[in-house]
Amino acid sequence: MKTTAVRLYGVNDLRMETFELPEIAEDEILVRNISDSICMSSYKAAIQGAKHKRVPDDVAQNPVIIGHEYCGEIVQVGKKWQGEFHAGERFGIQPALNIPGSMHSPGYSFPYCGGDMTYSIMAREVMEQKCLLKFPGESFFLGSLAEPLSCIIGAFHAQYHTTRGVYRHEMGIVPGGNLALLAAAGPMGLGAIDYIVHCDRRPALLVVTDIDQARLDRAAKIYTVEDAASMGVKLVYKNTSAGDPVEEMRALTGGKGFDDVFVYAPVPAVIEQADRLLGFDGCLNFFAGPADPTLSAKMNFYNVHYSAAHIVGTSGGNTDDMIEALDMMAAGRINPAGMITHVGGLDSVAETTLNLPKIPGGKKLCYPHISMPMTAIDDFGRLGQSDPLFARLDEICKAHNGLWCPEAEKYLLANGKPIG
Repeated sequence: MKTTAVRLYGVNDLRMETFELPEIAEDEILVRNISDSICMSSYKAAIQGAKHKRVPDDVAQNPVIIGHEYCGEIVQVGKKWQGEFHAGERFGIQPALNIPGSMHSPGYSFPYCGGDMTYSIMAREVMEQKCLLKFPGESFFLGSLAEPLSCIIGAFHAQYHTTRGVYRHEMGIVPGGNLALLAAAGPMGLGAIDYIVHCDRRPALLVVTDIDQARLDRAAKIYTVEDAASMGVKLVYKNTSAGDPVEEMRALTGGKGFDDVFVYAPVPAVIEQADRLLGFDGCLNFFAGPADPTLSAKMNFYNVHYSAAHIVGTSGGNTDDMIEALDMMAAGRINPAGMITHVGGLDSVAETTLNLPKIPGGKKLCYPHISMPMTAIDDFGRLGQSDPLFARLDEICKAHNGLWCPEAEKYLLANGKPIG
């Protein structure tokens, strides 16, 4: 079977190519990829090439498939898994395999296993780690967003706090406490707002900051203070582009400071701001994955010693986090569609990935069987003046608060230009 894929050969070297897939082994599964959400981690892999921890040293000779936030349908099941999986079932994938001593992962490390291709083979490692998950949802794009949501969920689970007088940690954010999300009006921050307002362990105060007022306004339109209040959360959006906002933010807590602070941008000034916001036993979560291996920032170690300030970081979620994301979406408790601002086809992936930091907005969603430039949802109306496909997509999205939605996906899959 032939497949068309975006393959990484080295630093800034992404190529869309058509080639033959081998027959699957008895411990593998053949799948048809329907959607993939492009992650900043793919950009980092593309600009670092073989220097990236997850990319093989011989990538120039044996290219790998990029894309790890994907969803689709099972086509053929190897003998070993025929009692567990069946052709026609929809799937999601947890790419964080967590194999001891190995950083290998779909979307970084395998020649036939990745999201940015029309058909792919679920590698033996994926199957053995139980990282291929059934997805009963109605929309493939939600299955793609389950992976970034699992990263968000995992970070909240990784938070910890001390128990005075005993050497025991309490995992998770402080329920009913003060929580700040810094530089968080981007796609992952939006997902975090949605999750933390609607999960079972919620803060009393949630402050979301950014330096881009347009992004804050969009976030406030999608995830409203009224909805948060109905869940018992006081939600405050704050622009921190001018002056020093620390004292003003601490005042929102009555001077106590924040129990939990998350950093969504790998910027030293933001990290140091987070440190200053911590209250007693405050936990700073450095969520943003830096491309610079020398990134450093100051931390107040007086507060580490006397105020029990501490720090944690996570890279990806685990399978339990992924299942939680899928279950919450299936139950309608969260709607991560607000993370998506652009939609395109497989032929837009290479350019989009290599320029991801320069493209404004949130998540960029790819449909591997479609040929289409990466296009902002906000531009559908303008393009629709000369293209009926975009005109209809604009109508559908405007009827859903300007968001990508199941109806838009179905229309694009049925009417979009197939990849050549």
